Amino acid sequence: MQKIVPHFWYDKEAKEAALFYISLFEQSKLVYTQVIKNPPPYGDSELVSFELAGQQFMAISAGPYFKLNPSISLMVACSSAEEVDRKWKSLSEGGTELMPLGEYPFSKRYAWIQDRYGLSWQLMLTEAGQDAQKITPNLLFSDGACGKAEEAVKYYAEVFENSEIGTISRYAEGEAQSAKAKVNYAAFKLDGVAFSAMDNGYDVDYTFNEAFSLIVNCRDQKEIDYFWERLSAVPEAENCGWCKDKFGVSWQVVPSNMEEILFGGSEEQVQRVTEAFLKMKKFDLEALEKVRLGIRE
Repeated sequence: MQKIVPHFWYDKEAKEAALFYISLFEQSKLVYTQVIKNPPPYGDSELVSFELAGQQFMAISAGPYFKLNPSISLMVACSSAEEVDRKWKSLSEGGTELMPLGEYPFSKRYAWIQDRYGLSWQLMLTEAGQDAQKITPNLLFSDGACGKAEEAVKYYAEVFENSEIGTISRYAEGEAQSAKAKVNYAAFKLDGVAFSAMDNGYDVDYTFNEAFSLIVNCRDQKEIDYFWERLSAVPEAENCGWCKDKFGVSWQVVPSNMEEILFGGSEEQVQRVTEAFLKMKKFDLEALEKVRLGIRE
């Protein structure tokens, strides 16, 4: 199982968006959809699990509470200019251009767009034979987090096993409009999953929020406790396994068998577990199992 899984929050469009993305990539499929029957006053939420180019992703339709922005985007390694153009055409329809399609010093064919659902994509032609993860989450440190990209990369690499830091490239003097911006590109891996990061060279407020979060699949309670202690730095953001780190990035620290825990058993058991986990901050697996079995303390 993929240790870290990107997760997107939508109002009602999670499944629609997932199917659209699946149509754009080979080795892609819808894995499952599940409805969480939330008690009043909350409305029901739809969970969507899918794969793009063999990589795992999750999405949820859970109301208009959070809105995607370019603070975290998906960087796509394209093998040809034709692939860049084809994906650009599909993703830009009804979307917003952030950097126009064209040639740049770092790529002969590149574009940055926000699609019709609000998710941001960086399409980049990669050199022939270059070994690259097809889709790489990119963290753009802006506003109050600007200038902290390198610190964050080093911190995450300490938190996760099997991690490594690759290239760290810095802005030349006068290259960035924002005086706080330091790193213009950093490549790193967390538990084998590739990421990139950069400080925003422009004074633009793209603040990290819950619309794009990163799921951490945990083996057991001990691992949940470990990641929660290191990633949760904003107490008011703690809810249902969600937390925010000291840089503002949202994480979901959850058991790897989350689907089984939430949806396994009878309808009555599922309802009890749902009501219990909605009241939790950090997941307590023992407590959830007791609720499932109807054991009262």
